[in-house]
Amino acid sequence: MNIGEAAKASGVSAKMIRYYEQTGLIPDAGRSAAGYRTYTSTEVQMLRFVRRARDLGFTVDRIAELLALWRDRSRHSADVKQLALSQIDGLRRKIREMEDMVATLEHLAQGCNGDHRPDCPILADLEGETSRVTQTSPTGAGFGRH
Repeated sequence: MNIGEAAKASGVSAKMIRYYEQTGLIPDAGRSAAGYRTYTSTEVQMLRFVRRARDLGFTVDRIAELLALWRDRSRHSADVKQLALSQIDGLRRKIREMEDMVATLEHLAQGCNGDHRPDCPILADLEGETSRVTQTSPTGAGFGRH
């Protein structure tokens, strides 16, 4: 099948297929007599593997490791499990970081009066003036700048 058909069958865009070939993540495709890339069902299966790994947040380097393990029939499942557990740890770390971002933005948004005045704790924080932003009222009446 050609690259368009392989893209459709695998869910990986033709552009990404070319990128994965260029970076060596997947082997270069065979070529037709006219010079067009051709893909076998095995190569499409590999592309599906890559797509699923990307969907799970694995980096290209980690996907290369997973592909090597996938191809190695003498692999130890413990090696695959270790990569998965490492990925889980990384995802949990990212989730915590994103939860911290949400909490910070919620805090800043709650402190913004949202009125016609120019003072804004959100913008002050973004410009690095967080030390100048303090809460003016425990009732949540707003934030003020000192």
